[in-house]
Amino acid sequence: MSHDVFDPTPEYLAFWRERHVCTLTTPRPDGTPHVVPVGVTYDPEAGLARVISNRHSKKVRNVLTSPDGTARVAVCQMEGRRWATLEGRAVVRTDEASVADAVARYAERYGRTPSPNPDRVVLEITLDRAMGRA
Repeated sequence: MSHDVFDPTPEYLAFWRERHVCTLTTPRPDGTPHVVPVGVTYDPEAGLARVISNRHSKKVRNVLTSPDGTARVAVCQMEGRRWATLEGRAVVRTDEASVADAVARYAERYGRTPSPNPDRVVLEITLDRAMGRA
């Protein structure tokens, strides 16, 4: 079932606000999918999803080594019969304000503030597709 990225149903948005481990799929340089567990925050007003990560991680390298420094990615979560996927183009943000904002959003959704990490960056995903059953 498709959803409006900017105006999801209340149930779909509520599902994205619950505490769930998610997956992030990024393309490796050879085009094969790299899937890893992550925490994700969804901001429908801005049409963005955010994943905090270490700048040296494979997922970050996959985005940075894409031809234009962006990559088509997907984030997904599921619980029982409920599932939700967000898709779009990811970029790596390194500026302090973007990182602090993403950490605050993560802390709100997951109920804990991550330990300080000077190598933390944000994968910021500009969304163009939302689907699922919540």
